[in-house]
Amino acid sequence: MKILVERASFLDAVSKLQKVVTNKTSMPILEGILISAEEGLLTLATYNLEMGMKKEMYAKCEEPGDIVINVRLLSDILRKLSGVQVEIECDDNLMCHIKSGEATFEIMGMAASDFPEMPSVSEGTKLKLHAKIFCEMVKGTIFAVSQVEGTKPILTGINISIEDNMLKFVAIDGYRLAKRSQKVDLNENIEFTASGKAINEMVKLVEENTENIDFTIGKRLICANIDGYVFISRLLEGEFVKYEKLIPEEFKQKMTVNGHDIIESVDRVSLLINDIFTTPIRCTVNEDTLFLNCATTLGRANEKVKVKLEGEELEIGLNSRYLNDALKACDGGNILFKFNGANSGVVIVSADENNKDFLYLIMPMRLK
Repeated sequence: MKILVERASFLDAVSKLQKVVTNKTSMPILEGILISAEEGLLTLATYNLEMGMKKEMYAKCEEPGDIVINVRLLSDILRKLSGVQVEIECDDNLMCHIKSGEATFEIMGMAASDFPEMPSVSEGTKLKLHAKIFCEMVKGTIFAVSQVEGTKPILTGINISIEDNMLKFVAIDGYRLAKRSQKVDLNENIEFTASGKAINEMVKLVEENTENIDFTIGKRLICANIDGYVFISRLLEGEFVKYEKLIPEEFKQKMTVNGHDIIESVDRVSLLINDIFTTPIRCTVNEDTLFLNCATTLGRANEKVKVKLEGEELEIGLNSRYLNDALKACDGGNILFKFNGANSGVVIVSADENNKDFLYLIMPMRLK
């Protein structure tokens, strides 16, 4: 194989494809990028057996062929080179000669025949989503995805559904729930759960000028075409949690507060809390004031926020990170907190009854 390709665009593609490659594997071939060259066309692919990505780009091909090169090493080399173009030539012994400007490298490649075949989605439901809507809905739910598979691997994903032109993203980690809704011009009815890691990587491919994302949803796979990058991931198997049952229909207390004010106050109080000090924020609310208190070995912090309370006065402990994540994902304006006493989950929605775009639920922490 012998190719000549523009360095900057090649580096950009390699860097993006590198994101799905795992460094912790007993299979060195999975740490590589498959480079396939034919006349005028260069195809790049990475695959970690769970997620994969492909990209086609133009290259001058003097000799067709295939090779697998360690993607981290290739990326580092391309980043340090100064030439406008890069020449890559591989011999029958899998030795790769990389030239650009005055620099030359010789590194060992791996046989393309050892690279696992990436699955494809030939049939399935096709969806076209506006990139901005997709990114906003991911941003509003990804933080509630479980980071530990445990006994429920399904919770490491985002449940995505479309019904009656309503698109919903839902994530649950056992301690909180995040839900985003958006009216869309899609007639399909579908539900699936995609890996949170995969969804997060899709978002990273979206550029400022990306308009739409083309999805194909198969029985076991999801495929996204984003600006010429084809991203494939396995769907999570199993039934997602019946989250509707977790959201109470009636509440004993309702508190309305300015979103900007409470975000700033929670931010300040949280300065004394870190991964070591998991002390909850003590929230005490009366008719017109919310008192936020925090005490750790680092010190104490107190804040007051003006609110409007309907119902009995209340004192409840909340995880500062969970509260911060939910508040910062709200769409601004006034926010409505719904309580059922100190031992039940807190529901956070917009105070505007016409705004049904988001709903967050946080389980309380025990106060000492």
